[in-house]
Amino acid sequence: MKPVLLLLAFILVSFAGCTPDLPMEARPVATSAVTTTAADSAADRPMPQVVQNGGPTPAGAGVATATTEAPGSVAGLNPSPETTPTPEPSPTPPGPQAINGVPLASIVPMSDETAANVRAIYERGRDLGRNPNAFSKLGDSTLLNPHFLGPFDSGEYNLGEFEYLRPTIERWRGSFERHGVGTHFGLHSWTVFDPMWADPDWCLGGEHLLDCEVRLQNPSLLFVRLGSNDSGSPSGFRFNVKEVIEYCIDNGIIPIIGTKADRFEGSNENNEILRELAADYRVPLWDFDLLAETLPDRGLDDDRIHLVIEELPHDYTAPDAFQRGHAMQDLSALIALDQIRRIIE
Repeated sequence: MKPVLLLLAFILVSFAGCTPDLPMEARPVATSAVTTTAADSAADRPMPQVVQNGGPTPAGAGVATATTEAPGSVAGLNPSPETTPTPEPSPTPPGPQAINGVPLASIVPMSDETAANVRAIYERGRDLGRNPNAFSKLGDSTLLNPHFLGPFDSGEYNLGEFEYLRPTIERWRGSFERHGVGTHFGLHSWTVFDPMWADPDWCLGGEHLLDCEVRLQNPSLLFVRLGSNDSGSPSGFRFNVKEVIEYCIDNGIIPIIGTKADRFEGSNENNEILRELAADYRVPLWDFDLLAETLPDRGLDDDRIHLVIEELPHDYTAPDAFQRGHAMQDLSALIALDQIRRIIE
């Protein structure tokens, strides 16, 4: 019996040590001795291409997908914590700190967060091949030339105490008097993306005027002045301007949101919306409306929409220049450009 008992004991021990045949989904997955981190995996993946709303994308330009994760943020451009530079506040202008008693910090407010976002958008534009020495204009007849910024190209100006702005004029020379296809008589916020408003002499079939302007000028900045033809639908105005801001951020173009002197909508609601959107998206605000309050009749002509046209050079050594709408509009817009120049350089 002993051999039989020994045989039975051996069988029992062997059966107890067996591993059952598990179904495939229940089997443990073998792990490698080398751990792959999420960063390693991301580095191995090809970088997604930007989904362009419009405008040229240089061949071979690769950047992260251009979508805004939240108002004011630039998706794909936020560096890791260990490489995030500490944003410096917008430098204090070396000249006068106010115009007609209105602080420049109110006309062109620039928080640390906005300055950092401006740099991020500019870097995206550089990756996309945007021209760092070109800007464009988007708006209605209040931005048409030669009465918006044109004198800074024609030389009909005297900066006076604002001589520190000359490097800004030199950097963007050629853009000041350019008309472009982004401005149009009677333009509404809701017609910006309507191809019917694009200039058929310059724009391609199916191309809206903002796409067309970006293709032709390839700007790194865009002055945005809308609202003088928008009345009765504040929610629609807000939505449409948001679309413009997001288009700019997606395409690596810094939007400069300008307020207006008129009260076409019967209140100041459109300007308040523009201020809120600039703050929400952390993009530059050019608050000309504050300066217009210091001008006779807000600087407006009899139609209460357009500024009084005076065929005079911008002589900022003369006190009367600070009471003229176009002179103040152009000076404040140039200061906005200067703030951005000193942030991105």
